[in-house]
Amino acid sequence: MDNAELLETVEHETGPSPAWSVLWLHGLGADGNDFAPIVPELVRPDWPALRFVFPHAPVRPVTINNGVPMRAWYDIRDMNLAQRADEGGVDASVAQVEALIAREAARGVPASRLLLAGFSQGGAVTLAAGMRRETPLAGLIALSTYLPMPERLAREVTAAAPSQPLFMAHGQFDPVVPYAGGDASARALRGLGFDIDWHAYPMAHQVCGEEIRDLGDWMGARFAAA
Repeated sequence: MDNAELLETVEHETGPSPAWSVLWLHGLGADGNDFAPIVPELVRPDWPALRFVFPHAPVRPVTINNGVPMRAWYDIRDMNLAQRADEGGVDASVAQVEALIAREAARGVPASRLLLAGFSQGGAVTLAAGMRRETPLAGLIALSTYLPMPERLAREVTAAAPSQPLFMAHGQFDPVVPYAGGDASARALRGLGFDIDWHAYPMAHQVCGEEIRDLGDWMGARFAAA
């Protein structure tokens, strides 16, 4: 796991010498540029200097898209959430995320000042990575997503993992990751001891302004608590 290749990233710093990092994983078929425009909408003037890191997922064939290669954190073989995630792909992506977390530590931002965020497929990897952390991150952000490999991850969850604050948000009309799937994942994580700030919005598989505002409130609370 230590020699996971370092993914290419898009980076934005909101000020000099960032004291915090936000590592943000995109959804299927997108790339690191997808969420970069959210930075000015999200960031508030009283926050510490942040480094946003938006990695590009590797390109791989995706079964449900007729095997067409695209940026993906793992293969999707089935629309059924229980069978959706390719476990080997999730594991490889978690290793790549851990390599990026280690790079932030080398750049002076420890895990205790790093937020790991993800949308859709990226959110599934965020949850998988968060559940296995021996050293807690400052927080986890999982948007329009679900818990992959739930039975396996429930066995692998570390003692430290539930101490990580978790923001989850989902669209009530999501046709890609059904709302019920996100809700069930949140309930499973609560059962494992996670304290979840859960939000539902009248939207599809997307991000909305109210969600960005709520996420900003939650992030501000993390910075204040530190």
